Amino acid sequence: MNLNVPEKITSMTRMISWLGKEYFRPLGMEADRTGNPVPPDSELYFKLAEMGFQSRIKIGKKPKTDGDDNKPRKAGWGARTGVMIGEEASYWDRGVAVTLPGPGLGGPALQKMGTQEQQEKYLTPFLDTSQPRWGAFGMTEPGAGSDVARIVTRCEQKDGRWILNGEKAFCSNSDRADWIVIWATVDPTQGRAGHRAFIVEKGTPGLSIPRHEPKMGLKAYASCSVLLENVELGDEHLLGGPEYYEGREGFKGAMKAFDATRPLVAAMAIGIGRAAWDHTRQVVAENYDLSRPIPRYAKIRAKVVEVKRRLDAGKLLSWRAAWMADHGIPNTVEASYAKAYCPTAAIEAVSLCLDIIGDAGIRNDQFVEKLYRDVKAMDIVEGTGQIQRRVIARRRFGYPGQ
Repeated sequence: MNLNVPEKITSMTRMISWLGKEYFRPLGMEADRTGNPVPPDSELYFKLAEMGFQSRIKIGKKPKTDGDDNKPRKAGWGARTGVMIGEEASYWDRGVAVTLPGPGLGGPALQKMGTQEQQEKYLTPFLDTSQPRWGAFGMTEPGAGSDVARIVTRCEQKDGRWILNGEKAFCSNSDRADWIVIWATVDPTQGRAGHRAFIVEKGTPGLSIPRHEPKMGLKAYASCSVLLENVELGDEHLLGGPEYYEGREGFKGAMKAFDATRPLVAAMAIGIGRAAWDHTRQVVAENYDLSRPIPRYAKIRAKVVEVKRRLDAGKLLSWRAAWMADHGIPNTVEASYAKAYCPTAAIEAVSLCLDIIGDAGIRNDQFVEKLYRDVKAMDIVEGTGQIQRRVIARRRFGYPGQ
C-alpha cells in the first residue's frame, strides 16, 4: 500500500485545514448553539465552488478488468483523496464536512451504476465553479435503517412509466440538492432482488421535503424526511437502465456504493477522535506534570498513548479500504473492518477527554461536549457497527445471513 501522498493532495489537505480553522469549526459551533443547519448561501460554499472543490469528480465508466474482479486496474487517488479530505474536514467539524458542495453519497452510486448519459447529465453541472451544488442519497426509511433489504418505498410500472410512493428519513442535504438517488422496491416480498434506484430531480411533482429531522449532534447539516407521492418517472431516471437490474443487481449496486463510502465515514470518525485527542493532550500538558512519579499521572499517560494507537490503527484501516477501491479490488470486508473499528476508537478518544476534563467537559458551551454528541452518529450512519460485524462474519467465517 503506497503511503507516499502526492503533493497536489497534500496541498489540498492543507487548504482544508485552513478552511477548517477559519470556517468549519466556527460554523459548526454556531449551528450547534442555534440548532440550524449552515444555510446554502454561506460564503464558504461559494468559496469552495470557486476553488473547484465540488468538481473533483470523474464522469464515465471505469475501465474493465477483463472479467477478473481481483485484477488491479491502473489506480487513481479518488477514494484515498476522499478519505484524507474527509478526515481533515471532520477534525474541524464533521457536521460542516457533510454540508460541503458536491454530489454527496449519490455520487458513488451514479459513478458505479449510472449510464454514460446519466453521469454526463447529473454530474457535469458540478464542474461549474460559479455556484455550489449538491446531490443526495435516499435509502434509510422510518422502518428500515441498516437493514436496507427491508425498504418498502414502492416503484410500480404503469403505462411505461414508473410511479414512486413512500418516505425516506435522515436524507442528508436533500433540502438543497439538485437531485436525490432514491431506492425503492418493485415488491417488498422479493427482498434485495426487488430493489431499484432512481434519480429524482428537484421540483419533480410529488417530491417534497416535509421536515428537518432533529438530531442530538451534527446539527450543521440538514437530515431531512423525503416524501414521494405518485412521483412519475421514465426509464431515463432508472439508475443504470432496465438491463442493470437483471438478477439482484439493484442491491449489489447499493452495496458497491457503500463499499466506496464506508472508508470515508470511518476516516471522518478518526477526524473527530483526533480533535478530541489533541484537546486531551493540551489539557494534560497544561494540568499534569507527567514526569512526576505519581501513579495516577502514569495511568493517564498510558491511556492517552493507547487511544492514540487505536486512532492510528483506524486510520490505516480506512486507508487500506480506500487503496483497494482505487485499485479496483473488492473491499467489502476491509470497508467493514474500517467502519466497525474507527467509530469505537473515536468514541473512546472523546470519552477519555471528558474523563480527564471532568465536570467542565459536560457543559453545553464546551467543545468536547459537542464532540461527544457528534461522534455517536459515526457508529450508526452507513451501516451500524453491528451490521459491519455481521458482514465480516458472513464473509470470513460463513456466518449465515438472514
